[in-house]
Amino acid sequence: MRLAGAVTVVTGGGSGIGAALAGRFAERGAVVVVNDLDADAAKSVAERVGGLALPCDAGDPAAVRQLVETVWERYGALDLFCANAGVAADDRSGDPDAAWELSWRVNVMAHVYAARALLPRWLPAGRGRLLVTASAAGLLTMLGGAPYAVTKHAAVGYAEWLRVTYHHRGIVVQALCPQGVRTPMLDQAGPAGEVLLAPDAITPDEVADRVEEALAGDRFLVLPHPEVAEHYRRRATDPDRWLGAMNGIQRSLESSDQKGF
Repeated sequence: MRLAGAVTVVTGGGSGIGAALAGRFAERGAVVVVNDLDADAAKSVAERVGGLALPCDAGDPAAVRQLVETVWERYGALDLFCANAGVAADDRSGDPDAAWELSWRVNVMAHVYAARALLPRWLPAGRGRLLVTASAAGLLTMLGGAPYAVTKHAAVGYAEWLRVTYHHRGIVVQALCPQGVRTPMLDQAGPAGEVLLAPDAITPDEVADRVEEALAGDRFLVLPHPEVAEHYRRRATDPDRWLGAMNGIQRSLESSDQKGF
């Protein structure tokens, strides 16, 4: 797709990957709508890129429906919806059920709500593009973060379902699956993040590079870390060996933790 003149929405656009995408789209001449639960963050990014801030909760179906309707009423189109909002809730302290519920609502249902609002407008026109920000955790896993790993798997699964169901009708669905990215979420990833993600972490702008390249075509998986494709292949072709290797890393983390590291 051509970004110049395209009407784009980026949820979770107040920081990290979302802010980088908003900036890149604006640089390429797109109309950019920045959505975030944090209204001040959305406004700050929108002002910086010359876009429009429409803050709301991406995990609220009524709010997402209103977001889409507002964009359509204002611009008469919505060409690219980046369902980028996400959380990494910790179920190991506090209220574990609340962590699971939040993860499900934001990491999975936000994509469902977006598709529900978009498809009735996109399908008659025979065009539209949805970029789902999942994670390499959705193709592999994430040690120490069950709600995150499981819901990111579900996000990839839903994106796959949308792709096979609507691709022949002009709807392009792509799944963005980075590993470590230097955002506040990486800082919250704990020891597993330090071991698995931090060494090869990239910047949000590098993720935006890969997204821009992917939008020029329609390949499903967008992998800012190319090595993820090989890990995914190994997981699929020899799952027992892959699981054994991951369990070995888990044991090493537990051993280090017991030593006070």
